[in-house]
Amino acid sequence: MAEIVQQRLEDRIPGLEQLERVGLFTKKEVRLVIKKSTALEYKLHRPMLRKEDFITYIEYEIGVLELIKKRRLRIGYNFKKDEIEFPIMSRISSVFRRATAKWKDDLQLWLSHVAFCKKWNMKTQVSKVFLSLLAIHPDKPALWIMAAKCEMEDRNSSESARHLFLRALRFHPKNKKVYLEYFRMELMHAEKLRRQQKELEQAEMAMVSASVIMCSSLQNKYANDPLTWDYMAKCELEAGLGAEMGAELQSTKEKASDTVRREERSCLVYEEGLKSLQTEAMWTCYATFCWNRFKRKTNVTELKEKVKVLQSTGDADGATRVAVAATKRFSQSVETWSCSLQTLMELGSANVDELFQEALKHVNPKVTLLTSIGSGALEWSASTQSPEETEALFKRGLASTVPAVSMEVKKKYLDWSYTTGGYKKARQTFRSLHEHRPFSKEFFLRMIQIEKEQDSLKMSNIRDYYERALREFGSSDEDLWLDYIKEERGPHGQAENSGSIHWRAMKSLEGECVERFVTKYTLLQTGHI
Repeated sequence: MAEIVQQRLEDRIPGLEQLERVGLFTKKEVRLVIKKSTALEYKLHRPMLRKEDFITYIEYEIGVLELIKKRRLRIGYNFKKDEIEFPIMSRISSVFRRATAKWKDDLQLWLSHVAFCKKWNMKTQVSKVFLSLLAIHPDKPALWIMAAKCEMEDRNSSESARHLFLRALRFHPKNKKVYLEYFRMELMHAEKLRRQQKELEQAEMAMVSASVIMCSSLQNKYANDPLTWDYMAKCELEAGLGAEMGAELQSTKEKASDTVRREERSCLVYEEGLKSLQTEAMWTCYATFCWNRFKRKTNVTELKEKVKVLQSTGDADGATRVAVAATKRFSQSVETWSCSLQTLMELGSANVDELFQEALKHVNPKVTLLTSIGSGALEWSASTQSPEETEALFKRGLASTVPAVSMEVKKKYLDWSYTTGGYKKARQTFRSLHEHRPFSKEFFLRMIQIEKEQDSLKMSNIRDYYERALREFGSSDEDLWLDYIKEERGPHGQAENSGSIHWRAMKSLEGECVERFVTKYTLLQTGHI
């Protein structure tokens, strides 16, 4: 017991030193805090636990927080909160959790924890407390309503509130109060959406009105300036963009038609300006606009047809030249790069690797490049080049600064290693990559699957893969935790480990993931999944 208490006291030292360093507490006050904390800690670790000792501990720590708050206001110091207040708040929450785990039926204790979290703006913690409380007391409709209201009003999450009400109705299908509060929540949500829509429409109207006034004013005052007409023409081009964002067009063809209509309106503005301003500068603005719009258009169908004609006539060199030239002309087009790479692969060209590297440099990083370009290049290399050349291509792909590219290459590299070199090669590849971020969840799941396919399965390896995956995705992926629990409950795992995994999941998951985890875990416990 003494060792635990000593460790807890040592954990306090950095925060107390900061309090003294920044002038919020004196040295004497720090010593008094340590003395009082020592006595309180010993009471929480004796064999016969008393609820009153936990409450006294919590009240003392809250008193320290309140004192720090007053001192901050007095001296005007607002820094180092992560190092001073946060450890104290975490400690109080931890003591609350120990107390509610010991005295589960004491609703006042639970609600005191909720009130503390609300007061000190620990919104994520509030959700976790309510979920734990509802797991133990699902028979109390008032608690469901309180939790849902908290999600709606304090966290501004109508989706979480709706999920809680729906779960409440599964437990209390005939409770009028639950139905009434659920209906009220949906009305509040609808009213909120209505207000947001009204504000958006008013803002759009104000922007349109301002734009009309600005353009009219410009036209009246600066009708002889070509830049005025250039600006008004570009305004016409951008006029439909707001509508596109508000409601998605049904098809690519419709989007193209809308763009053509806006371009035509812009051209009409230029032509109107040319009636009264036949100058070189005016023609330059018009010609520049038309050239820039033309450069954005890439007719990939025409490119494919031209390449096919050259291929059918046996002119491989000509087809290659056209394909490479197209990528230089339309260097931002994924379709062009994809078409050109496909052409070079079909011709068996030695320039595929070089062209692939060029594609990685030019295409917008936000585009999922590997889906449309990289996969084909990697598969081509695997089927036509030596293993050394293919591995070199994979390693160049890993060096990409585009996260989507690097993640996809890791997964394909692991697959290729397993296919060509078996389990040993796959393990070697995994070990060489498992510290090189960014990762995809599929990368770890694939290694877990490979391990499970072996005759001599090693559960220690599977645990290692799961732990590494959870470091990356443990705060936002409840399914990963559930899969880990299922593994431990399986024939090769240890069922007693599932409890600690569940506890870690509840601490690590954030927001709505916690609720989804609780729901799915309950279904797992009852044998429904």
